[in-house]
Amino acid sequence: MAGCCAPTEYRKLFNRRVAEKDAQRYRTRGLTGTARALADLAGDVTGESILDVGGGIGAIELELLAAGAERATNVEISGAYEAAAETLLTERGLAHRVERRVGDFVADAPTIEIHDVVVMHRVVCCYPDADTLVGDAADHARRLLLLTYPQERVLIRVGVRVVNFFLRVSRCGFRTYAHPVERIHAQAAATGSCSNPGAAKASSGSPPRSRAASAALRPRRRDCSSGRRRSPTRRRSRFPWPRA
Repeated sequence: MAGCCAPTEYRKLFNRRVAEKDAQRYRTRGLTGTARALADLAGDVTGESILDVGGGIGAIELELLAAGAERATNVEISGAYEAAAETLLTERGLAHRVERRVGDFVADAPTIEIHDVVVMHRVVCCYPDADTLVGDAADHARRLLLLTYPQERVLIRVGVRVVNFFLRVSRCGFRTYAHPVERIHAQAAATGSCSNPGAAKASSGSPPRSRAASAALRPRRRDCSSGRRRSPTRRRSRFPWPRA
């Protein structure tokens, strides 16, 4: 796999029991926290395509499909989510509009088509190579890239070290990360600009539990005549990105 631990290590934590709990929570409560914030930031998705990277059971894409998106692709590294996800799709009659792929998005990126909106919820904190991950995600976003990541706070970094210590002791190869926010911004800026930033004060839900920032990025527009990218017009935000 490119830049991550083996899929079996992810499945140790993101297993079928976790998938079933996520599916049942979605049935009873719908989207909450930063997941709800990302769906709201997507805006009008009528007729658009959605790429959900590390989407788990696919809750966010289900919401966006219900909001008018035409189709969605879910790329999830842990195959343990598939049964629960397929059940949700069948319940909502959406199986024919969603393609689910099991694999590492970074490794499979060349085989994945560009979508209008790319979503990465609770993914950056679970992947060691944030530069490549965010860059590839931005490259696959025609209109918008939506993502969450842990904010840079002392308690979060301490929590990450504590969680990784116990993962190491339990001989689990999975690790969690608090990547420097500036690097995430810089990599996204290489292919896009921040147009509608926002922060959601809600639990990120990823180990360790912490407050996470959510943001929307618009990719640079492509010059179809030359294949080159043109820099977009930058909009001034009402507040700095990310806002805690």
